[in-house]
Amino acid sequence: MEMERLFATEKVGGRALYKLQAVTVFLGICLVLCYRVTHVPAAGTAAWLGMLAAELWFSFYWILTQSVRWRPIRRRTFKDRLAARYGERLPCVDIFVCTADPRLEPPSLVVATVLSLMAYNYPPEKLNVYLSDDGCSILNFYALWEASSFAKHWLPFCRRNNMEPRSPAAYFAQSDKPNDPQALEEWSFVKDLYEEMTERIDSAFRSDNVPEEIKTNHKGFSEWGTGVTSKDHQPIVQVVIDGKDRDAVDNEGNVLPTLVYMAREKRPQYHHNFKAGAVNTLIRVSSVISNSPIILIVDCDMYSNNSDAIRDAMCFFLDEEMGHKIAFVQNPQNYNNMTKNNIYGSSPNVFNQVELRGFDGLGGPLYIGTGCFHRREILCGRRFTNDYKEDWDRGIKEKGNMSIDQVEEKAKSLATCIYEHNTQWGNEIGVTYGSAAEDIITGLIIHCRGWISVFNNPPRAAFIGVGPTTLAHTIQQHKKWCEGVFSIFLSKYCPFIFGNGNISLQLQMAYSIYSLWAPNSLPTLYYLIIPSIGLLKGIPLFPEITSLWITPYIYVSVVTNIYSAYEALLHGDTLKGWWNGQRMWMIRRITSYLNGGIDAVRNMLGLSKMGCPVSPKVSGEGESKRYEQEIMEFGSSSSPEYVIIATIALLNLVCLVGGLCRILTSGENMPLNGFFLHVVLCGLLVVINIPIYEAMFLRKDRGRIPFSVTLISIGFVMLALFVPLL
Repeated sequence: MEMERLFATEKVGGRALYKLQAVTVFLGICLVLCYRVTHVPAAGTAAWLGMLAAELWFSFYWILTQSVRWRPIRRRTFKDRLAARYGERLPCVDIFVCTADPRLEPPSLVVATVLSLMAYNYPPEKLNVYLSDDGCSILNFYALWEASSFAKHWLPFCRRNNMEPRSPAAYFAQSDKPNDPQALEEWSFVKDLYEEMTERIDSAFRSDNVPEEIKTNHKGFSEWGTGVTSKDHQPIVQVVIDGKDRDAVDNEGNVLPTLVYMAREKRPQYHHNFKAGAVNTLIRVSSVISNSPIILIVDCDMYSNNSDAIRDAMCFFLDEEMGHKIAFVQNPQNYNNMTKNNIYGSSPNVFNQVELRGFDGLGGPLYIGTGCFHRREILCGRRFTNDYKEDWDRGIKEKGNMSIDQVEEKAKSLATCIYEHNTQWGNEIGVTYGSAAEDIITGLIIHCRGWISVFNNPPRAAFIGVGPTTLAHTIQQHKKWCEGVFSIFLSKYCPFIFGNGNISLQLQMAYSIYSLWAPNSLPTLYYLIIPSIGLLKGIPLFPEITSLWITPYIYVSVVTNIYSAYEALLHGDTLKGWWNGQRMWMIRRITSYLNGGIDAVRNMLGLSKMGCPVSPKVSGEGESKRYEQEIMEFGSSSSPEYVIIATIALLNLVCLVGGLCRILTSGENMPLNGFFLHVVLCGLLVVINIPIYEAMFLRKDRGRIPFSVTLISIGFVMLALFVPLL
């Protein structure tokens, strides 16, 4: 008798409307390009050909984006069947949490994430939680030590109440006091314990010091001796809770998950390969402590929001029909601090609900760095074969004859700077080095080795994180991502080269959507500048309003934007949120993607070194208030990105006013005949940039655009007006 599947795959409905608009838009694009090629004017030829080049690029890129929209699928798991078939005989899981800088990622935030991961609805003896601290901060070790004590109360509290979420910070911020007196007493007791722990951690953080009397409570504190800095220190591996120790139990006598702190060795003369190096070190260190067949990788700000997330993943890995083909299970990124109208365009709804499901229909989603369950063997380089069979019983269940100190010393030897020399780590084994987007390139390589992945988006989100709350943080985050993915496209791992013959053409196209963010910057800049200057100087670059050739331009623009808004509204965004997203789409292209592309090319040419800045997870009181009010935050910085944003906004305002004045004073019968689309485009750009004008001229708060940026922008606009359109 055939076993029932542990998960179902369903086609996403309603594709007829999408396919109709896609086909008609494609025909419209062909007509737009036909017009450009057949109507080259005698005057302004260079500007016209530039418009043709920009429109060719936009057409090509639009085709790429359709690859993830053609046949999206959704997955549904059956945890009841998993329980009936396996009970508690489930594989062990190693959970990796990565943090890098306690100033940007406060220790109290990190331990709230760690506690949520320790509290999964899963056999605790099969959970092993590792914190990689790339900042080698004694404050993070102290916070983890505090969390190990609080966990003895927190884990039983979660089990008894079957509550969600299991991050104490999120739970107490969201939950109301229970009405039952007995439940209220327990709730208040645990809440007080958590707040007292958090206050001790925050107090140590504020003073940048752990009290001496506390340091005697664990031998691990002695690792931070004289000369230890974040960039120059020995390897540190400390087992804070040994889950194999029978005395390591909570206050109800239940086994606690293993909890390990790790700070890999760093020396100034050795490159540490950022997060990819940290994850690879965790793979090795965990191999001598727990060696579980499944590895979950989570960023320190992405707390577990669904206590059944591991069981969901196991429905895929343990499925008898398809499980042996699945390399990793990717959950979406969701944020708990999004404003209603998504002021910085950070809403992941369309990406999660449309694009990742589209990837899943092509062979699996890309690996996005967090919230992802991996098979250890595959992450370490195994290629797909039809006879592959996982050993689900693998995992170190006993220490053998080694003491915990000996285990730690063995693990430290795997976390040294020189361990990877003359090995395949970072190349054939582990997470791949050489890109700031180590997750994307690693997922691509796994797909090219013959494996598939699946996208799991349960009704209750598996992980919740923190999105950027200022414009500067948003620009920085996307610059880092853009630099990473474009460097992939410029390397031997280019999806169209490395993926050729290994993955489908559609999946190659899907990967290239993000790899080609950077080249979008130049045609976007051209389209934002040249038509506006053409309006001011009376040089038409679009069809006349009386010409039939204007029809495809209007059709393509209107239909693509209507469908984009429809997608956003369908998946939970507001109309204003979609509009804000369009503004941020423009801003990211002319700042993050421009600079990210330049840096990727410089890195490739050896003119600069790759960087991987950590995005701040906290913001100041004034910044937070303006974010909640959905007021764009510029701050006191006079960054080049702000100059670009302000210059483009001002240029379009000047060109619209100047162009309309020229048209109205021209004395022609149909003054708008040749410039209708110029006025519409320039007018829309002025409307979308209203928050920029407010920040330049009207606002008085500290988040406004600095006056120096406004002056520089005015200067650039004046220079741009003297540029001839040849």
